[in-house]
Amino acid sequence: MTSRRKPSHLPTRTKVGRSRERGSVTVQMVILLPVVFLFMALQSALWFHARAVALGAAQEGARVASSEGSTGPAGAAAAADFVSDAGGNGVLVSSGVSATRDAVATTVTVTGTAQTVIPGWAPAISQSASVPVERFTGAPQKGPNTEPQAAEHPRGQRWV
Repeated sequence: MTSRRKPSHLPTRTKVGRSRERGSVTVQMVILLPVVFLFMALQSALWFHARAVALGAAQEGARVASSEGSTGPAGAAAAADFVSDAGGNGVLVSSGVSATRDAVATTVTVTGTAQTVIPGWAPAISQSASVPVERFTGAPQKGPNTEPQAAEHPRGQRWV
């Protein structure tokens, strides 16, 4: 029994399919990889910018709220104004500001999400700033136990 072989000069179906797609993965990577890197770089820049705006707003709000005679809501309003002046929803989407002030310190927290170029992903941003409250503590009292002690300098001079 003799077997019939195809002549070797005729291409087989598998050879034709492979020869047309040879190198296609390399071409796909050359085209798609720079696009992926571009989106990653753009998303990183948007996240860092939103974070910087939130931190600046928190610091501004804490500075305003910590001044003598100010309140926590005044600091929160200053932080919200900072965010809106910096671009509002174009920078920090659905931003929120909270401020607390007690007798010693003021804390302002700004939250929101950064703009995104990747659908379905919303990177959260939360930045806080704490500042001591400006307050008048009174003049130092003078008395027998409150006088500064003189120190002896190594060369014999006296410091007060």
